[in-house]
Parts: sequence; C-alpha cells; structure tokens
Amino acid sequence: MSGKNVTEVVIAGADGIARAAQILEEGGLVAVPTETVYGLAARADSDNAVARIYAAKGRPSFNPLIVHVRDAHGARDLVEWSEAADAAAARYWPGPLTMVLPRKSDAQLAVAVTAGLPTLAVRAPAHPVMQALLRAVDFPIAAPSANRSGFISPTTAEHVMTSLNGRIHMVLDAGPTSAGLESSIFALRADRSWEELRAGPVERGALAAPSVDHGPARHIEAPGQLSSHYAPGKPVRLDATEVAQDEFFIGFGALSGDCSLSPAGDLSEAAARLYDCLHQGAASDKPRIAVASVPIEGVGRAINDRLKRAASPPSQT
Repeated sequence: MSGKNVTEVVIAGADGIARAAQILEEGGLVAVPTETVYGLAARADSDNAVARIYAAKGRPSFNPLIVHVRDAHGARDLVEWSEAADAAAARYWPGPLTMVLPRKSDAQLAVAVTAGLPTLAVRAPAHPVMQALLRAVDFPIAAPSANRSGFISPTTAEHVMTSLNGRIHMVLDAGPTSAGLESSIFALRADRSWEELRAGPVERGALAAPSVDHGPARHIEAPGQLSSHYAPGKPVRLDATEVAQDEFFIGFGALSGDCSLSPAGDLSEAAARLYDCLHQGAASDKPRIAVASVPIEGVGRAINDRLKRAASPPSQT
C-alpha cells in the first residue's frame, strides 16, 4: 500500500473477522487486537506477506517476529517442543507468554520471521478476537506490535492509525487492550532453564528454574530488546517528582498529572494505561515528557523496562 491509501477500520465482529481472514489469506496486513497490544498480522508462511510487515513498520531485518498459534498443538508443528515448554503452555497459554524455542527444520515459515536465527518465538494469545481469527485461517500468524518500528506500541485502534494509516489494509477494532504491555518472552536454554528476554505480565521466576539475568542482550533474539524503543518522539524524563512548564506530566499514585497511570497506585492499571499516556504526551503541544516514579515490583518491572527504553536516545543501528 502507498501512503495515499486509507486503512479501513472495522469492528471486530464475525463479519470483520471473516474479512480480516480473507485479507490475510491473500497476503495482506491487518492490525488485530490481543490481550497485550494490537499486533500487525500477516500469514507467517508467506515470504511476501512477512516482507510487507517489515516494510510497513520500517522494522530492521535483524529483529525477529513472534508467530501466533491457536495452542500448543499448533506450536509443535513449528518448534522443537519439550516437557518444559509443555508445562509452561499448560500454565500460561492462551495468554501473554512468548516462548523462544528451536525452530523445526521443516517448519513452513517465511525465512524473515526468524531473522536468520535457529530459534522461533511462539505465542498462543488469549484475546477472543485473535483466537477467532486463528481458527478462521489454516496458517500461523506473524504479528509484531502494530506501530512504526521503535515508536509507542498501540493499545487502541486509534493508536494504530496514528502511525500505520495508509500502510496496512485494515484494523480490527475491539476497543482498548486489557494488559497494555507486550507479552513476556522467555527463551529455553540448552540446560533446560528459562532466560527472560523481555519483561511482561508473566513474572520472572514464574517458569521452572529461570536462568540468571545475563544483562544487556548480546544479540537480538526476540522483539523488544533494542535499547531505544517505545519512543514518543520527544525527550522523556523519568522518576520526576515535579514538572516544568514545558513538560507533559504522566503521574502515578499521589502525583497527578496531565495523564495518570493510576491515581490509586495500582500497577496493573498503570500497565494498561502506560502506552495511552505516552501517546497523549506525544500528541500534546509540550515538547518534553516527564514521568513519575513507578515501583519496580511485579508488573512494575516491565513498566520501568518500557519507560527506560522510551527515554533512551534513538539507536544508531
């Protein structure tokens, strides 16, 4: 699609899901709701369709995609399954957990999905619309977040349109997402331990014997590992206790602001509202954004991860 086209926004009912399935079947792009954020969906078995994801997002070719499947049975066709993966799926699928596992050599997937890696990131999402879409097609769906690469992730159809209008065919609108943060990503290592690659709703330590934190990523194995990401296009100042006149203030708890993550200090509410507040800050006429401190506990760890990346200078890669 060219920038002169207009992306269709369709309510995520039966007719909309059927239309989305048809577009995907034909190799097109559809923004779809999940319980985490809206994803930019394409059929994962088509080189041309997956290439369209990278082009629409402006995504670097070294950054792999997550492939969405209905359930563990669908994942077994694509990756080397194991008892550890089976236990994790039994507890957290469908849900906001992505597992990075060795890709099967005969997996019917576009080469670009894995960005040349021997592993594949797979997830079974819980959102009923995404589940219905997966049941309506006979192929797995690749779906990174539905926004331009490096910018704020979308939790509403309106957020998607902010950066992808005219670049994709359709948005399935199911209202705001519930979790508000991307899935947790864990990689299964050779010693059968799990290593967290991206913080999210599923806590580190929730899976059996996670490995220790190895610090900054040695190389990109999964989405969300770039040092600069989720950026609003303005300087972001963290742990603010007061605000300057030229700053859009994102508050938390007792510190109110132009937008509050959670007046009650509830971390789940803060996670759900984080990207919407960043979108509001990006759209405001104030040139800078300040964010109140958020506790680094529970899902607050994932919130702080996203804020740290949003505040980092753009990558020169």
